[in-house]
Amino acid sequence: MGDGDENAASDDRVHGASARTVRAALDSGDPLPGTRGFAGELDGRLVRDVLGRVPLFAETDDHRSWALDHRELDSPERLQAGYLRTGAGDERAWTLPDPPVFEDDSAAVDAVETAVRESLDAVDPDGLAVAFSGGVDSAAVAAALNAPLYVAGFPDSHDVEAAQRAADLLGEDLRVIELDHADLEQAVPGVAAATGRTNAMDVQITLPLYLVAERAAADGYDALAVGQGADELFGGYAKVAHAPEDPRVEADTVRGARREMIGTLPDQLERDVLALREAGVRPVAPLLDDRVVSAALRLPGEMLVTERGDRKWTLRRAVRPWVPDAVAFREKKAVQYGSLVARELDRLARQDGFKRRMDDHVTQYVESLIDE
Repeated sequence: MGDGDENAASDDRVHGASARTVRAALDSGDPLPGTRGFAGELDGRLVRDVLGRVPLFAETDDHRSWALDHRELDSPERLQAGYLRTGAGDERAWTLPDPPVFEDDSAAVDAVETAVRESLDAVDPDGLAVAFSGGVDSAAVAAALNAPLYVAGFPDSHDVEAAQRAADLLGEDLRVIELDHADLEQAVPGVAAATGRTNAMDVQITLPLYLVAERAAADGYDALAVGQGADELFGGYAKVAHAPEDPRVEADTVRGARREMIGTLPDQLERDVLALREAGVRPVAPLLDDRVVSAALRLPGEMLVTERGDRKWTLRRAVRPWVPDAVAFREKKAVQYGSLVARELDRLARQDGFKRRMDDHVTQYVESLIDE
């Protein structure tokens, strides 16, 4: 989410970092040169950072015609994260490193704390709001920034309740967006158009964030800070904690499964960045700063997930100086479930005649809303 790097210039048609920084990264092969992501055109070549934090599209067979939004092109094709594109084709420019792991537990916590603090200190609070769910990721961001907090969810949803409790513990005011079915019906076409996706899972995940961003923009904020990236970097998924027994991952270690999850970030971030821009805000993702990524990559499996199954273990301890323990160590539901968006979108689909016995009935419902 390089759009959020307010200290980076847009130079030589590179977005998210200076041309000088990107050239130096290409010359040295450094995949994490101190940015929050970048993409664009440099010296006649298209380039996208190793985690794909800034989406980039080009016309098929014409790299000279490109855009940050697929809708601006007739036949868009995304550039893979970490790649260059020239008239001769694509070539990998960077690979995510696999550095030596921390051997000392306290050194690991200190390194993650320092990286997260430095990234948060670099955020410009001007015009900024925070997407807040009450979990450790968004709390680490919210507690360090003087910005209003927003949460979206249906009445009595887990996310609204968790966010309110966490905001009270942080001593912050929370702006609650109570959703109803009309909100979902109104937002689905915009989400689908912006992301180019109609599958149920992507739409369900994106809707709460989109609706938060839309309200923040209506309130006059032009940037939205998010906690994206923490689950992937710090071992937040159950399937990572249960590796190698969990069939959803191929790796035979926790650290290897975490690496698989990091590999899903380019696809996820493309979706989220496009949706946030469509809602009218600039995304800011401090936990995806190169400094944080570099520290996270050095964590061994036992510092990601403990023997008793505590996930994101090092991150939770690293943010304790500014996040209350009751928030830092609380588990949280995935946003599509915690907000009840997945449940209610399913309900709407069935009310409109798309029954569960039908193949992918929610996706069919989403596509029907777009057709209308």
